[in-house]
Parts: sequence; C-alpha cells; structure tokens
Amino acid sequence: MKKHYYSNGKLLVTGEYAVLDGALSLALPTKYGQSLNISPKEGEYIVWKSYTHTKEIWFETIFELADIIHYVPVSRTSSTIAKASVRETLLRILNAAYQLNSNFLNNTKGLLVETHLNFPRDWGLGSSSTLINNIAQWAQVDAFKLLWDSFAGSGYDIACAQHKTPILYHLKKDIPVVEAVRFDPPFKNQLYFIHLNQKQNSRDGIAQYREKEFNLPHLISTVNEITKNLLKCQDLKEFNSLIDKHERLIADNLQMETVKAKQFPDFPGSIKSLGAWGGDFILATGTKETLNYFNKKGFKTVIPYSEMIL
Repeated sequence: MKKHYYSNGKLLVTGEYAVLDGALSLALPTKYGQSLNISPKEGEYIVWKSYTHTKEIWFETIFELADIIHYVPVSRTSSTIAKASVRETLLRILNAAYQLNSNFLNNTKGLLVETHLNFPRDWGLGSSSTLINNIAQWAQVDAFKLLWDSFAGSGYDIACAQHKTPILYHLKKDIPVVEAVRFDPPFKNQLYFIHLNQKQNSRDGIAQYREKEFNLPHLISTVNEITKNLLKCQDLKEFNSLIDKHERLIADNLQMETVKAKQFPDFPGSIKSLGAWGGDFILATGTKETLNYFNKKGFKTVIPYSEMIL
C-alpha cells in the first residue's frame, strides 16, 4: 500500500536562540515544505531517493533492514553531527524512530521511499525538520521525541511542520507548548522575505549562543514582551520599532552586528533576522521598491509575505 506524508517548512520571527531557553516565540509555517512517498517494491531492500525542487535526485542509497535496526549511533557532538554523511544522518533518524516504535518496519520487505522538496535546499526552510516530521508520521512516533533523539533544537520547526497557521511556541520544562494564533497584520503586503544567498548552519549558531554570557532572564522576558506586542500589532511603524528592538537585543547578547548594520545600512525600512543569524532568510519591511533595492545588491530571491506564509 502506498503512503504519502507532507510537512510544512518554517520561519522563526521572534525568539531566535532564546527559544531554546523557554522564550515565547512567533513562528510561521510556510507554503513550502517536503513530501515523503512510500511504495512497495520487489526485493529485500529499502531504496531511498531524495529529489530537489527541480525534480533532480540529490541523494540516493539502499538500506537493508538490518542497517537500520542495528545502527549504532556515534557520539552526538556538534562537530560529529555536522560532519555526518547524509546516509549516516538518515540512518540515525530511522534508527531513532525504530527505538521509539519497535513495530516500525516490522515485516517490511522491499520499499521505494522518495522525498520531494518544493523549495531549494539552501533556503533553510526546514529540509531536516520536515523530513523528521514525515518519518515520525510514517513510524507513528512523537516527532518532537524523534527530533531530540536524533538531533537537537527547540522543536519550533517540528511544530510548524504540523500546523497550517502561525503559532506561538515555547518550551515549558522541556515540554513543547504550541498555540495556533491569528497573525494577519493589515500591512502584511509590506513584508518581504529575502534570501541572503548563503546557508547558515543552525548548530553553529546555537553553539555560539551557548558560549556567550548574558542576563538570560532579562533576554527571555524581553523577547516574551516583544512577541506578545508583535502579535497584536496593527501599525507598521510600531512593528518596525518592535523588530528593531528585537534585533538590537539579540545583537547585544551575541556581541554581533545586526544584519542591517552590516549589509544594508542604507535600507529605508526595518530588517529582522530569522532563525540563525548570518544566513538563510531575513524579513524586511517596505514597498514594491524593496524588490528593486535587494535585486540591485545581488539578492534575487525576494518573496512577498502572502507568497511565503500559509
């Protein structure tokens, strides 16, 4: 019997890094995501094929069931995870799913498993989180547990994979708390997402965050306040003020320049980093001229809010 699963991508508007320590964060599921298709196949092997958004195979391998069941994970440090091959990473996830549900893959023989992204791999919209959530659905296990047993992170990306509306997300005693919310500001036609033409490794960003010393309670309480105000904001000027405040807050704690100060000091609107600083997407507020501004600077992927967010 054929099976089909789909998960949404994600963008984190508030709470980058601080979400790991329980800050209240606003996250947006995207119209882009990843599907997982499973079909019976003759033979005794699991044939795995992963396709890009242009329908080209970027990864393929063959597993025996024993490869998954008897996989022995290597020590999980940030460096070993970063250097793990795609095959090893996939085995780690599948084995973790098996550990959570020993009936997963029971009586399995030949399978063809295909993943299909509908966004470029370097966009940073959650190629890993959508895969984990899809595998969790297939294995009938808790996707958050699967994430934390195979990787790390706050889990907001898993929550986005499972929701079709904006969400408020935070960790309470390491338990994910998710609230579907309405985020539909009247100025959303003045919100744009710009890809910075480079992929940021979130694990590196998290490691850098953990190395810093700062007033954590103040950081969390300030992010919480900004998130709540942003959610009910109806005025673009106030919205700009809130995201500027958030940028300065994270910049001060990371001891880094804001992306606007570093790359776009002459941009007339406000700019907000999304997720790990230094790559992937940013949020910019402006007009139709925003497109021309970023295009002239070599950033060709400028996506209006309505085309990106569910």
